[in-house]
Amino acid sequence: MDHTTRPSPASASTTRVVDVLVPVALNQTYSYRVPRGMELAPGDVISVPLGPREVVAVVWAENARPDPRLHNRLKDVSEKLDVPPLRAELRQLVDWVSTYTLSARGMVLRMTLRMGENLGPERTRLGVRLIGEPPRRLTPARRRLIEVLSDGLLHGKSEAAREAGVSSGVIDGLVDEGTLTVEAMPPPAAPPSPDPSYAQPDFSREQRSAVDVMRTLAASGSFHVALLDGVTGSGKTEVYFEAIAENIRRGKQTLILMPEIALTGQFLDRFAQRFGVRPLEWHSELTPRTRARSWAAISEGKAPVVVGARSALFLPYADLGLIIVDEEHDQAYKQDDGAHYHARDMAVVRAHIAKIPIVLASATPSVESEVNARKGRYQRVALPSRFGGQHMPHIEAIDMRRAPPPRGRFISPVLAEQIRHAIERREQALLFLNRRGYAPLTLCRACGHRFACTICDAWLVDHRFRQRLVCHHCGFSMPRPNICPHCAAEESLVAVGPGVERLQEEAASIFPESRTMVLSSDLITSIETMRSELNEIAEGRVDIIIGTQLVAKGHNFPRLNLVGVIDADLGLSNGDPRAAERTFQLLNQVVGRAGREQGRGVGYLQTHQPEHPVIKALIASDREAFYASEIEIRERTGYPPFGRLASLIVSAGDRPTAEGFARKLVAVAPLDERIQVLGPAEAPLAVIKGRYRFRLLVKSLRNVDLSQYLREWLEAGPKTKGNLKLEVDVDPQSFL
Repeated sequence: MDHTTRPSPASASTTRVVDVLVPVALNQTYSYRVPRGMELAPGDVISVPLGPREVVAVVWAENARPDPRLHNRLKDVSEKLDVPPLRAELRQLVDWVSTYTLSARGMVLRMTLRMGENLGPERTRLGVRLIGEPPRRLTPARRRLIEVLSDGLLHGKSEAAREAGVSSGVIDGLVDEGTLTVEAMPPPAAPPSPDPSYAQPDFSREQRSAVDVMRTLAASGSFHVALLDGVTGSGKTEVYFEAIAENIRRGKQTLILMPEIALTGQFLDRFAQRFGVRPLEWHSELTPRTRARSWAAISEGKAPVVVGARSALFLPYADLGLIIVDEEHDQAYKQDDGAHYHARDMAVVRAHIAKIPIVLASATPSVESEVNARKGRYQRVALPSRFGGQHMPHIEAIDMRRAPPPRGRFISPVLAEQIRHAIERREQALLFLNRRGYAPLTLCRACGHRFACTICDAWLVDHRFRQRLVCHHCGFSMPRPNICPHCAAEESLVAVGPGVERLQEEAASIFPESRTMVLSSDLITSIETMRSELNEIAEGRVDIIIGTQLVAKGHNFPRLNLVGVIDADLGLSNGDPRAAERTFQLLNQVVGRAGREQGRGVGYLQTHQPEHPVIKALIASDREAFYASEIEIRERTGYPPFGRLASLIVSAGDRPTAEGFARKLVAVAPLDERIQVLGPAEAPLAVIKGRYRFRLLVKSLRNVDLSQYLREWLEAGPKTKGNLKLEVDVDPQSFL
């Protein structure tokens, strides 16, 4: 680091002042003096005093005309950190995202400085080596340590202590005796770079055509959006790997965005099989020091390929040359905390700013991407059939009105019979239900009391594995009681409806000899646990998989040939304008897990609405009909991508305060015939964490600058104070 002592005050005419953006929830920059002898330029990462503390910040601009009256009130930049500056394209992205989403620029900047407090040189690790004779007093602990170090090699101090089962004091004692010496450990060697020629696969004729497009795209070095539109099992990953290989040959960095990094174990293995090494990972479970080390490697250009969740989009790449957005339709790309943004859309913005190509990959593209491809804004690269000649799964509806399950059960006899046949053939079956826990509701048969969250407008979900009732919105939980707290009746509490835990209980009772496993986010304790369970399934050590939407995301289960969707209607009636699209995508992806390697996959949809357009399109395998219908409805009603939406959520500790503020806000909305302001109305989830919520929905024509309209409205409107809170979500994905 460049530690510069503070000079004596200079005249205002010779003092440099820079405008600095600080990663806090503020939009404006702050002015700081540049100490004499310190060289600073826009993008430099610095440390500055902010109130009583020092914070990492970024020089945003030179202040060419500082106010001389403020000269003596300005604070000095503390130091310039020894890390590469943020490039102009990343600073431009921060400004663009802030302007578009109405998020504070400081909060967007914070995403680029993840683990900023750990930036700087790697601390020196100490090691110990055996160099002398054992001491006269040789305790069992000392003997174990000497045995561990008997090879004469340098061992990390903490690792040696752990392996020998001793404290660091034992090591220090042997150092004092002259038996051991302490030396600095060499810095860890940089991992080898991916080899673009390591293992080039054999492609089908259809794939070769797509590969040619991918290579040309990566070699172009200019902004271009390609939609890699391939059915499940068509080899999309292997095809876009060739764009990555071309980008590596050009010496550029590649970013691969994935909706949930916890689900990428198989992806990392496939990457290593193709390129010889794994890519650098970026996700929330990295240790602070690993995150800092990865951040530094990315900013210094030492990480050729990065695979990460949505936050990886804002990292300071030294020379980014290609972005891949896998499963581009996935809702997990939407960030709903802090700065509200959609990572897919912002990835396209970053590619445009950086003038680099971007590939969006999906078997079920979002309606937005589908429309862009149809209008020629995106280049469609199609893979319409599965690799290796495998057939797409056959899909059938099970009409639950005609073939209902037995009372208290949820698997219809038709589906149970098909599962039995699959198990007899030594194949796997997947039961899909997008509902965590044992049951979504617990009630008392005696008095009708329903267990609800104390601070949310939501029922408590029975999690039988944990023996607790849990709120999925705020995290509140309580032990599952034995008596009703309302009427004190004993043995009166019943679980209503199924969750995946209850489904496993039913599957185990119908197929007692079969091995079952539940895949659900609330049961996963770590990424390693998840990857271990997926390996068990892939190796055939599980007969029946029961899963939530986790199982829909790109996994390859070689022995899986049957998928049963327990409640295909679950997402179709929740008032969400994207309900049909999401249900079609989710069920298509889930059924697409079947028959990828051997045999013919089949999917069974248990439904009470077999005539619903989404169900009919899935059964007929008529994707074109679904998109045509959905696009026509969106265009007629003016919903995205043919119009624009923004959601404003007003919340407060009591209902009258929230509703009153929302009504005052609506009253001052600027009039514009191109824009509708709908509401205020109580949000579908009216209370979360004890806060009462009212929602406004703003709907505009596509060519309206909705962000600017919102900015002018909020600047002129009433200001939040006390416990009032206003959240703005441009392009909302959730309508709860």
